[in-house]
Amino acid sequence: MNALIVDDSKTIRSILVRVLKEMRFECHEAANGIEALEVLARIQRPEIVTINWQMPVMDGVELIQRLRSDPMYRDLRLLMVSTEQNPDRIAAAIAAGADEFIAKPFTDEAIKRKLFELGACSVPEAAASRSPIRVLIVDDSAAIRSILTATLSADTEIRVVGTAADGQIGLARVAEVAPDIVLLDVEMPVMDGITMLRELRRLQPRLPVLMFSSLTERGAKAALDALVAGANDYVAKPKGSSPEEVAARIKAELIPKMKVLVPRYSVDSGKSLATPFARIQRRPRSEAVAAIVVAVSTGGPSALADVLPAFVSKTAPPVLIVQHMPPVFTSHLAERLTKICGLPVAEAKQGQILAPGEILLAPGGMHMGVVKTGLGVAVELRSDPPENSCRPAADVLFRSAARVWGAGTLGVVLTGMGRDGFKGSEAIVAAGGAVLAQDEFTSVVWGMPGHVARAGMADAVLPLSQLGVEVALRLKRRSS
Repeated sequence: MNALIVDDSKTIRSILVRVLKEMRFECHEAANGIEALEVLARIQRPEIVTINWQMPVMDGVELIQRLRSDPMYRDLRLLMVSTEQNPDRIAAAIAAGADEFIAKPFTDEAIKRKLFELGACSVPEAAASRSPIRVLIVDDSAAIRSILTATLSADTEIRVVGTAADGQIGLARVAEVAPDIVLLDVEMPVMDGITMLRELRRLQPRLPVLMFSSLTERGAKAALDALVAGANDYVAKPKGSSPEEVAARIKAELIPKMKVLVPRYSVDSGKSLATPFARIQRRPRSEAVAAIVVAVSTGGPSALADVLPAFVSKTAPPVLIVQHMPPVFTSHLAERLTKICGLPVAEAKQGQILAPGEILLAPGGMHMGVVKTGLGVAVELRSDPPENSCRPAADVLFRSAARVWGAGTLGVVLTGMGRDGFKGSEAIVAAGGAVLAQDEFTSVVWGMPGHVARAGMADAVLPLSQLGVEVALRLKRRSS
């Protein structure tokens, strides 16, 4: 693997060369943008280019703009490594074409993590030491900050590196303490959580953000807005609970999600993730798509907002979605997706007869399936025990869809923790249907789609930006 390091500081170049060589990169160096272009012309295409901002002759932003305007280098992975602290200037660098930004001074682990997140190397090369997860807490409640700090600090794999009482302070603290993950409240004075999140996404698109918000009507709607705006996941604060109950929720729900969003990579644990997945060879299908069933969990609201508009229409087959969420959230998600899709998205109702153009979401807390009736295919809601620790569970929907539509079923497995949708995908494939899966790099958590992909059940494993287009193409091919 090749890497190009562009920095006018020989000391910084030496540090980066050491780190990258440990990760099996062959390193090339340049002291400014002009030298970088000369080096690129004579070396094998690099997997990563690290670029300093302030350099003589040609600075980092000008170099990025030159590379992005050249078809030969347009899709190079570009990581800006700079002492720059001004949020607007960092956002300008991202807008110019930098894939990510990391501030100097940086740690070896931070560089390794960034390269893995950018897809420049596999897990073994990015294997970081098992240093504690660095957490920043942003919440206007001093009591919550105190309980979070005490409970998280009791876990040896976690270190609280800072707290903030509002989003404005939180943004400053992110730059100061370089956290691995941010725990973010929604409703705060000065700058609320959603405003902070949007600003943070301009500066650090891939920094994990976990919402810790009150499970009320107002709180749920705001937290959902945050998830669509790019938060990775959420945990609901217990309403009116004692400190002991809040601490119990933190241990049972918050900490496990943090550890999934910020994994402590090791060579052994990474091998299975880096192993290429098999593909089952199948005959081309001629059946029209009768229905589209979608499974999604962690990172779902944002993923659905990207994928659905690409293929939903008034004449498209019914779309049924299982998103792992409690009841108070799913109705707000339906409202939000309606605005994004320009078509009605609704929580499914018991006995509802499906029609073209229907887009239905499983109600939180209820399994959703489909059954044949004298009037057509109807929704069946059940409160049976959870499957895969989930209710609703995608396996329930997928199995019933395979029974009802058989080879006309198209399953789509998006980002999510765990393996829900795996058994259901088996049923769809066995019935002659097709399954698409989101790829690892664009998934917030490559659990659900990863299990399907590695088992060879997916017809295609695609980035989020291509999944919706692929569904649309399949609908068009089989309707013509």
